[in-house]
Amino acid sequence: MARPTRFTPEFIEQNIRNGVWELTTFADVWDRNARYYPDKEALVDESRRLTWAQAKEWTDNLALGFREMGLQKDDPVVIQLPNSVELCLVRQACEKAGLVFLPVLRSYRHKEIKQFLAMTGAVGIIIPSQYRGFDYVQMVRELRGDLPALRHIFVVGEEAPEGTVSVEKLARQTAHRRPVTYLQQTRCPPTEFSMILPTSGTTGFPKLSENPIMTIMVRERACVRNLKLTGDDVFGIFTPAPGGANGRSYYSAPLVGAKAVMLEHWEPEKGLQLIEKERITVLPLVPTQIVQMIRHPNFDRYDVSSLRLVLCMGAVLPYSVGVEAESKFTGARIIQNYSGVGCSVGCMGDPDADRETRLLTVGKPYAGAKLKLVDDSDREVARGEIGEVMLSGPGGDSGYYRDPEGTRQVWTEDGWFRMGDLGKLDERGNLMIVGRKKDMIIRGGQNIYPSEIEAILVKHPAVADVAIVAMPDPVMGEKACAYVAPKPGKTLTLEDIVAFLRSQNIVPYKLPERLELREKLPTVADGQKTDKKALQQEISRMVAP
Repeated sequence: MARPTRFTPEFIEQNIRNGVWELTTFADVWDRNARYYPDKEALVDESRRLTWAQAKEWTDNLALGFREMGLQKDDPVVIQLPNSVELCLVRQACEKAGLVFLPVLRSYRHKEIKQFLAMTGAVGIIIPSQYRGFDYVQMVRELRGDLPALRHIFVVGEEAPEGTVSVEKLARQTAHRRPVTYLQQTRCPPTEFSMILPTSGTTGFPKLSENPIMTIMVRERACVRNLKLTGDDVFGIFTPAPGGANGRSYYSAPLVGAKAVMLEHWEPEKGLQLIEKERITVLPLVPTQIVQMIRHPNFDRYDVSSLRLVLCMGAVLPYSVGVEAESKFTGARIIQNYSGVGCSVGCMGDPDADRETRLLTVGKPYAGAKLKLVDDSDREVARGEIGEVMLSGPGGDSGYYRDPEGTRQVWTEDGWFRMGDLGKLDERGNLMIVGRKKDMIIRGGQNIYPSEIEAILVKHPAVADVAIVAMPDPVMGEKACAYVAPKPGKTLTLEDIVAFLRSQNIVPYKLPERLELREKLPTVADGQKTDKKALQQEISRMVAP
């Protein structure tokens, strides 16, 4: 049974009885939309447009097809697809069939996919045959000999290579041994989880976080209220991620019967084109995407006036970038969303708050969540002081899949999740993130928070990207090293960036004491986060002698 790791049956029953959790699934929501808005568009990508009625028929047929091929309740299935109509539909079909599905980045290759398949004991994988020059079917064939549990290779598209099954043909098949009502018995109940999500992997190989339907529902209904979402909104799915930043589009959009528009492969100008063409109103993005769009040389060619909300997720947006973005996305408000895979409880900015609050903080806890900042002894710090962020609430994940020990390491017995970030509260209780706890640099006993320096350096006219990491030092313990990717045609020296920081009144001990120039900084999570771990390991090797 796909029962949540942290939640006992008594705990679940108590929360249902108290009205904290409700017994509704997202399959219920999609079926309701098919009844109420059968001809309204639900999903759009570069090649397909589907209504809610068409989406229901597609997912019903595919779910029945899965069961008739012998897949059973809680069988794990890995999904590796680009942003597409099929990605949304396959996820929904898995929930209807009662399968446990793991969506992963399409950029993963043999090593990662083999480990995901082995960790879950997956009986099936859903992939494109080929995409952007890579042969996914061949990859799985090469791995299959070491994965005895893997029985099915499902391929998106009409044509399926030998030994694989066409998802499209399964979804069009209407002659089933069982009626559609059979899916009422097979669909994942709200008290269990159908989806597991990989963490970003910044501390090693990703863990798999359980997402019970009832907790997702609490979180997304709170987002609907906070953001004043309606069925007239049009959501964009531009981020190449299985969850995270796209959560609002996957889950909040169906709750209000709104359309979601998929950008298959991230390119800034294609994103601008899609905003204009589809009149997108709500757009979740990571900071890197925001920067790439607003600074694109062809930005002014496109009408982006339909945007009313840009949701910044995945990392903290530098204030100067937020101000620049609001001046470009005229009429749109930028708010920050703070959460994490593994926790899913979080904070969200208020669209009606003043600009300083929206761009300098990540807002307040939502969905009945609670927040506290603690010192190294887990004692709460005073307001205005910096402490480690801990979150708790009914919208949280239920632990790591098949990993009770890993769950205990991040969730306390009384239900608090250690985010690993350092933050402080402003006078109105809004949370300001100052950096990762593990990223903090201690120079001779004085704390340096990299995000503070990065937020200033990103404003330098020659800087395209920047990361501040700890550099070992025999005298001070650690010093700050700046990794910088200059803009094309620009040059930089350590003296340049130090002078720039001094002009911003940065105290001397926070100044970087080494500069490393790179054409591009390494990333994890398909380009969403800078891989600081790799940079820190590199500089440690470089200064070791």
